[in-house]
Amino acid sequence: MFGLGMPELVLILIIALVIFGAKNLPDIGKALGKTLQEFRSATSSDQEKSDTTKKEISSVEKDREIKK
Repeated sequence: MFGLGMPELVLILIIALVIFGAKNLPDIGKALGKTLQEFRSATSSDQEKSDTTKKEISSVEKDREIKK
């Protein structure tokens, strides 16, 4: 993903555990998961809109070529 291996992820988890405490980590994980899910859905929505726009542009260009 970002060049992070298992040792780096374990270190990050330990640091998060020390900073936030064991009781808050599940809530932080849930919030992070929801944020990533919303980001992915927004990104895929934008990608679909982009693809639709590209298809429409291609269609208009083909129609112009046919009229020439």
